[in-house]
Order: sequence, then structure tokens, then C-alpha cells
Amino acid sequence: MRPGAIIKAGLPARRKPRTGETEVSSTVDILFQDWINLILRWAHLITGIAWIGSSFYFVWLDLSLRKRPDMDEGVYGEAWMVHGGGFYHVNKWMVAPSSMPPELHWFKYEAYFTWITGFALLVTMYYWSAESYLIDPSVLALTKMDAILIGLGSLFAGWVIYDIICKSAIGKRTDTLAVALFILIMAASYLFTHVFSGRGAFIHVGAMIGTIMAANVFRIIIPNQKKVVASLMAGEKPDPKLGLQAKQRSTHNNYLTLPVLLMMISNHYSMLFSHDQSWLIVGLILIIGGLVRHFFNTRNAGGTGKAIAWQLPSAAVGMAILAMFASYDPNAVKLADEDVITANHALAIVQTRCSTCHSANPSDEGFDEAPAGVMFDDLAQIEANAQRVLAQAVIGRAMPLGNMTEMTDEERAQLGQWIRAGMPE
Repeated sequence: MRPGAIIKAGLPARRKPRTGETEVSSTVDILFQDWINLILRWAHLITGIAWIGSSFYFVWLDLSLRKRPDMDEGVYGEAWMVHGGGFYHVNKWMVAPSSMPPELHWFKYEAYFTWITGFALLVTMYYWSAESYLIDPSVLALTKMDAILIGLGSLFAGWVIYDIICKSAIGKRTDTLAVALFILIMAASYLFTHVFSGRGAFIHVGAMIGTIMAANVFRIIIPNQKKVVASLMAGEKPDPKLGLQAKQRSTHNNYLTLPVLLMMISNHYSMLFSHDQSWLIVGLILIIGGLVRHFFNTRNAGGTGKAIAWQLPSAAVGMAILAMFASYDPNAVKLADEDVITANHALAIVQTRCSTCHSANPSDEGFDEAPAGVMFDDLAQIEANAQRVLAQAVIGRAMPLGNMTEMTDEERAQLGQWIRAGMPE
């Protein structure tokens, strides 16, 4: 396992004022940053829920369509629904109806604003403080600008490569395309985990997948739909390939949604991103999420019995494998039972590696108060927060941020053994 770093899920850490700044201006800056973070995060949640909701609904609707003998000409299928005390009757034209209705609803802005707010969070929370939350010198020594350019370039490159694959001969077969997409994400995950911090790598895997999904809407699904509408307005017959291509990308988005959701909240679970082979964990997440989504899609399409009997059990087995793999650390430092350190030794380690930030008077220039109010100025404070130390610095290896104080594996093992032994004097 190796250390990883990321911004906390909550508000950004408070920063000390730069030379020449007043305490008043610093407080204003802190409040401004906090509100920007809160507004962006809330907007991202709102738009993300709207996008996922509409996406899941239309995939469900598409799979629930049934052919009836009395359907209008050109109708592919219909579905009857009941909700909120009312009944709904929906028809689907595979290409388009013979004439345009007076009002046509489009579903696109949910996707656009989900990506925009997510990208804004990436910039304000990772790129702005790349030294702390994106760069890990033990992985690769990068300048702030290099890390930002690699991050931005990877988002663009991911979409370009994916789009080329979809439009190639590989994209003509669903099975080969699925394998190619899996390989693409796995390759990106491997590269990210060898460039960025653990959490920074995971968030970029999620950001790359999210970019692909949003670009599918912006570059393929909506433009193709507009071409169909334009053909109808011109009295021409729309190209059916446009609808098939849009459906292909929509299906990809549907299967990628559950994995990308876990990627975006992975910063809460250091056992995922701090593993030495965390890129393999990405693969397991893709498979598990895809299996769960496939169960619902198959069931919504009318599948029963054997058709839906294997997905959820397989996903459960995948979760068990994920838990065992993520918990196994073959490179962990092994200490003999008699090697339990003294309380003074533990105090020295913590004050050297952790108290630069976690102190009543932090020496780290980036903090003017202890993060989360946790301080390690004396042994009593360390003992009171021992389980936090065990979870964050020993097991999760998420602290210190970016391993800026260069805590060694042996020190982590010593702290862990001391805490588990009951913190002897």
C-alpha cells in the first residue's frame, strides 16, 4: 500500500493568510471559498441526480416497451405507466414520427451542468491545491503545472480514444466494444495510479468516465437527434443510423453510471485508493457496477428465471473479492510482538509527522488551525484520537496529506502495533 492524498469531502481546510494580508481579509477569503465549495457541490448533486434520474428512466422505458397489434404506423413499441394517481401512455418511434409535435422536450442540460459543476469542483479542490491533494512525491515528483496539464489532457484524451474506438470496426459489435472500453478505463487507471496520489488517481478515473458520458450527450446523442428533427422539418426521411448510434452511447452511459458514482465518493474510503494495486480495484468496481445495472436492465426488458438469476449473486461474489483484495497488503511491514514501541516513541512519531498540521499552532504554512479540530500536542490528545490515527495514518494511509512529512511504512506499522497493544507506556 502507499500513501494517497485528496481534499476532504467537506469544506476545504482553512489556510493561513499570505504575507501582508490581514486577519479580516483572510476570514473573508475562507468564507468565500467555503460558500463556493458548498454551492458547487450542491449544484453538482442536484444536476447529477437529475441526469441519472432521466437516464435511468429512459433506459427503463426503452426496455419496457411492448409491441401491440393496434399501434400506429412507425411506432416501435408502447408502455403504460401509473404514477402519482395518473396514467401515462408512451409511444416510441424508432426514427421519428411522420410529423413534428408543437412542443418537443429535450433532455440535455442535466448532463451539461453535471459535468460543468463537477469540473469546477475538480479545479477548485484538486488543481488549486495540487501540491497537497493531487501530487504525491513518493509516486511521481511533479510540478503543480505538470500535474494540472496531465489531468486536463487525460480528460480530453480519454474521450478522443473512446470516440475513435466506437466509430471503428470494434464499435460494430457490442461485446468487443465493451471489452475495448474496459481495457481503456483500466489502462487509464494504471497510468493515473502511477502519476497522481491515490485519491487523485481515483477522482481522475471518475472524471474521465464522467467526461466521456457528458461528451456522449453533447457530441453524439443531442446532435444526432437534432439531425433527425432537421430532416423531418425538411420533409426528408431521417437516417436510422443516427438513432442507433445515439442509443449505443446512451447504453454506455447507463452501464457506466454506477461505477462512476463510487469513483466520485471513493475519497471517503481509503481502503480503495491507497492500495498498491488500486487500478485493479477500479476493474472490480466496473464489473460489479455493470452486473448490478445489467440485472435491472434485463429485468426491465421482461427477463425472468435464469435470465436474471446470476447477476446479483455474481456482483455479491465480486464485492467479497473486492473486500478481500483491498484489505490484503503483501508489502505491509511486519513487526515482532516484542517490538511494541513506547508511548514516548509514539509521541515522537506523531509530533514529527502529524503535528505540523494537527496542532494548536500548526507549523505548516497551509493551515491556521488544526484540521477537524484534531490536535496531537501531547500524549493524552493522541490517545483520545488513537482510532483516527489507526484508520487514517496506519490502515488507510491517507494521512499525512500527500505524505508531505514523509512518514515511513515502519513508522505506520509501529504506531499501529502500539495502538492495538493498548498504547502501553
